[in-house]
Amino acid sequence: MTKTRVSRREQTPRLLEYQLPDGWRVLVGRTDADNEALSLRIASPKDWWFHVRGMPGSHVVLLARTGTEPTRDVLRRAASIAAYHSKAREGGLVPVSCTRVREVRKPRGSALGTVQIRRETVLKVRPSLEEATRATKSAPA
Repeated sequence: MTKTRVSRREQTPRLLEYQLPDGWRVLVGRTDADNEALSLRIASPKDWWFHVRGMPGSHVVLLARTGTEPTRDVLRRAASIAAYHSKAREGGLVPVSCTRVREVRKPRGSALGTVQIRRETVLKVRPSLEEATRATKSAPA
């Protein structure tokens, strides 16, 4: 009997999911492999992508809704979740990059979970789950 080994890229990503007020959903990667899967395979080009600037952290995606654009408040809440799931968790105001998923690319030959972004907006937020979600964390996706 041969034992087959499943590569990290083939494993099902383990994502966290948060429900924001007004029905918006946010997905968060837990590992480099999860981040890469979320940003490059799971998220659609119209979704919003977040990551704390200049520090390691999770890739965070705000799922787009048809016919509705997120308000600035919804974007700031998703950015706050990204700041919370980073090394800047204990910081004060944290800069978080925000862009559409269509602006996220993987550089050739780069490490797992590494991406490049274009056309970013920087939001300065405080790392917080309670403020962002009002304690409505749902089960992992």
